[in-house]
Amino acid sequence: MPDFIDRARIFIKSGKGGDGHVSFYREKFVANGGPDGGDGGKGGDVIFVVDEGQNTLSDYHYGGKYKAESGQEGGRKRCTGKSGKDLVLKVPEGTIVREAATGRVIVDMSGENRRVTVLKGGRGGTGNMHYATSTMQAPRYAKPGGEASEVEVILELKVIADVGLVGFPNVGKSTILSRVSNARPKIANYHFTTLHPSLGVVRLDDENSFVMADIPGLIEGAAGGAGLGREFLRHIERTKLLVHVVDAAGSEGRDPLDDIGIINAELAGYGAGLENRPQIIAANKIELLSETDREAVLRKLRDAWEPKGVPVYPLSAVTGEGLKELLYAVAEKRRALPEEATVFAAEVDSSELQAKAATGEIEVFYDDKDKVYAVEGTRIERMLGYTNLESEKGFAFFQQFLKDNGILDRLDALGIEDGDTVRLYGHSFEYFHND
Repeated sequence: MPDFIDRARIFIKSGKGGDGHVSFYREKFVANGGPDGGDGGKGGDVIFVVDEGQNTLSDYHYGGKYKAESGQEGGRKRCTGKSGKDLVLKVPEGTIVREAATGRVIVDMSGENRRVTVLKGGRGGTGNMHYATSTMQAPRYAKPGGEASEVEVILELKVIADVGLVGFPNVGKSTILSRVSNARPKIANYHFTTLHPSLGVVRLDDENSFVMADIPGLIEGAAGGAGLGREFLRHIERTKLLVHVVDAAGSEGRDPLDDIGIINAELAGYGAGLENRPQIIAANKIELLSETDREAVLRKLRDAWEPKGVPVYPLSAVTGEGLKELLYAVAEKRRALPEEATVFAAEVDSSELQAKAATGEIEVFYDDKDKVYAVEGTRIERMLGYTNLESEKGFAFFQQFLKDNGILDRLDALGIEDGDTVRLYGHSFEYFHND
């Protein structure tokens, strides 16, 4: 059985779009054919998918970078480059994908979120076949592919269960779950034997079934990070109902009433409203008590908690006494609660991640091969996409953009002279100083 991993940190990157191609039709007896450079292929997306067969994040334990394929460059004879293969990352249901830099939720892989595209690949660039005009019949430029997007994310697993068993170590939570469900957790009399949540489906009859989770034993100070406390408490966030299991016999020298107060304080200290979840108290290990002691302990627990609306059920997970009564009480209380699963709302849209990745530097350089000055960068590409350069206002906006972004100054620094050609993706201009 693999080690349980409920948190991982990885880089994800979509594929870059393939560049458009520059080529010209060549055939015997055709001396000067027109442009036939094809478009580049689209870059692959990064997609998260719920895998029902997984229950840990162990595949991502060592971090690393996960990258989709880039699109291929366009080819001759108007051939479009092959699109990059998508990267599909399989995760357990209940995995939350957060932006590492801010902690904001990108997507919660729960509920209807079974397959979600988090990063889209870059668009394929257009080949030079698109840029032939009556005045430019042999364009020697093509559009580069769209840039890839990259972000560091934190994967965080929060188990999905209707009912959570909480309590100190060794109070019998694992034994209860193993007796009432299809789960088979490892059981032994050691503190923190259960280092990860175990899930089981409890089926009482055709109308009563629910998912129960054995949340690993908590200790005092858990909400503040003692032991693995906060990691364990994270898994209670989705549960609708808590069954608080206590050692009614005090077999390890602790008082069950004190234990309830301590654990509830840890739930409150976690800060997610856990202390407000409906509770049922399961007083376990009654087989270790005499009839008189049993009555005394139960009276003490009921006097303290039943006036607060928290019922107390005695049971023995070892002999099975009281289990049926507890489970039907859980089922009845569960039916009164909302059916909707807790799904954490997205706090950052994937389009925002794309925009962040797309804001790159504008590159200004002299292309020795084509003997032109080139201006490149995603911001330039986007600006040209929404600017009509054929209109007077559009061209004035374009000139102002070049000035405001220091592009004209950088061209001057490179030694550009009046009449030289400036290339911006699918456009070429003669440069003149505007004194």
